[in-house]
Amino acid sequence: MSTKLLESSAIDFTAASERAVRVRSLYQQLEESNHNGVWTTEEDMLAFATDIGALGRLVMAAEGRWVYNGEVQPDLRSKLAECLWWILVLSDRLGVDITEAFTSFIDRLDNDLTKSVAATSIQEVAKTNDYPHRPSFRNL
Repeated sequence: MSTKLLESSAIDFTAASERAVRVRSLYQQLEESNHNGVWTTEEDMLAFATDIGALGRLVMAAEGRWVYNGEVQPDLRSKLAECLWWILVLSDRLGVDITEAFTSFIDRLDNDLTKSVAATSIQEVAKTNDYPHRPSFRNL
């Protein structure tokens, strides 16, 4: 995974969201045909929750904590992608601009954690005070 920081404007889920919604509409055609109605948003969420449980088991299998009778890595990749698909579908159904929501969330989280790490680093240096000939950080 790259450690290069992305600019906020570089994060865009538009194309992925559009494709996810198009694929979901194909499922909805089958639901209409087979069940005389499409799933509600709540039913979509329940399907997503079921997939999250399956993802949990695959993560455990990947870490050697669950016996899995299949190929873990390909199934893990697929289930992670399916969970992302559900997030894109649900955000569309609920009227959430996922690009804006994610960008806002990750910017805030990045900023808050950067400040916390910097504050922790300064506190750790102040605690050790390895350089007695320099002024203490506690006085800053």
